[in-house]
Amino acid sequence: MIEPNTFFLPVRELSARVHAKKLSPVELTSACLDRLEKLGPRYNAVVTVMRESAMADAKRAESEIAHGKSRGPLHGIPYGVKDLLATKHAPTSWGAAPYKDQRFDFDATVVERLNAAGAILCAKLAMVELAGGMGYNHADASFTGPGLTPWNTKFWSGGSSSGPGASVAAGLVPFAIGSETSGSILTPSAYSGVTGLRPTYGLVSRHGAMALCWTLDKLGPMGRCADDLGLVLAAIAGRDENDESASSRGFAYDKPATIGRPLRVAVPKGAVEKVQPAVRENFEKAITLMSNSITVTRDVEWPDMPWGPSVSAIVGAEGAAAFIDLIEAGRVKELKCPRDRQGGYGATMIPAVDYIQAMRLRRPMKKAVAKIFEKFDAIAAPTRGTVAYPADKNFEDVYPGISSGPPLIAAGNLCGLPAIAMPNGMGENGLPTSLSFMGPAFSERNLVALANAYQSRTDWHLKQPPALAS
Repeated sequence: MIEPNTFFLPVRELSARVHAKKLSPVELTSACLDRLEKLGPRYNAVVTVMRESAMADAKRAESEIAHGKSRGPLHGIPYGVKDLLATKHAPTSWGAAPYKDQRFDFDATVVERLNAAGAILCAKLAMVELAGGMGYNHADASFTGPGLTPWNTKFWSGGSSSGPGASVAAGLVPFAIGSETSGSILTPSAYSGVTGLRPTYGLVSRHGAMALCWTLDKLGPMGRCADDLGLVLAAIAGRDENDESASSRGFAYDKPATIGRPLRVAVPKGAVEKVQPAVRENFEKAITLMSNSITVTRDVEWPDMPWGPSVSAIVGAEGAAAFIDLIEAGRVKELKCPRDRQGGYGATMIPAVDYIQAMRLRRPMKKAVAKIFEKFDAIAAPTRGTVAYPADKNFEDVYPGISSGPPLIAAGNLCGLPAIAMPNGMGENGLPTSLSFMGPAFSERNLVALANAYQSRTDWHLKQPPALAS
């Protein structure tokens, strides 16, 4: 019998127990599958539980480890993936009713690489339909229902990687793979109280992933702590002949990343002016706590550029192109969120000049942000200006007067930059708040080191939702 606390342990500790033969991959996988089946529906977090293939992989992993054939720290560790990644042993629904029975005869590159590392795929996890490409404005935007945060099930787990966020937070799987086009890893990490990493554009192959926005889509890990994310990123990063946008740089990671000299951190002007009080208070406490690891400069001017409109035009135009067959066939009427049933039609009418201008702006945007990184190693801000949204309200009707300050999520995605988000306290309605760091391209090691430094001094990342705490 596995103790309940085991499901909330970091990957490195689980791995140590597995390789010391104190924890059986078969027992751990079976227990995770049971939790996915029993608790997954509570949060609308799971699309398909892959019991048969997962147990076969677990038995193989246990045998290999018993015979001294370890594949590394992920060997024998269960995980889940957002249901936009192709898998040959389960349907790939893209979170949308028109595709709920869709099947592929191959695995996405990320899945292949994790399987090669010995990780055990247990489930396809829920997501916002079409990763939010039709402009959803409500948590109930998936055929599996609204993703709910385990901290308070009246509230959203965040999108579009709603299932990965909730599943990691609830201890259903130790880690998961999400995707981000404009906030879809960072937001559910914040609202679900987990740690998430958005890699540099191109660092992780997208072969086998649903395409929403070719020039913005990224895949990345979500887990208990930053060290987990480093281990997972090392397994999935690198060149892929099936994805011409994939970088050959890769990511090496074995020991927990640490900070050498204090890193220079900028806090943009306005970053905490219009956020919820608990978000501000927890951010300030976190920055103060890290004072011996970072030097902080406040009120750094953020480039005044049309970040929001640009990302909206690009996501709208590329998303409409990606799903033009669905739109023209009128099958968007099968989508769950009312706004999604109409948003695709409007997106097809975005003028070409608007899309081209938005794309052209990305070059000066990158230059402007790169100039900031000439003086700083990272930018710090609250991940979101609020705690999770109520699951029963339209987004525009909640938290009036609150904003997240400078548009770091839009800017980071337009510029293809990495960012890490981690829980840093609690806010109203018993919901977690989150701190994020964004760095220049391919600075993932610094970001993981920053998060490791914070998490070595706090235990917010180890907290369990009240209903699940043992």
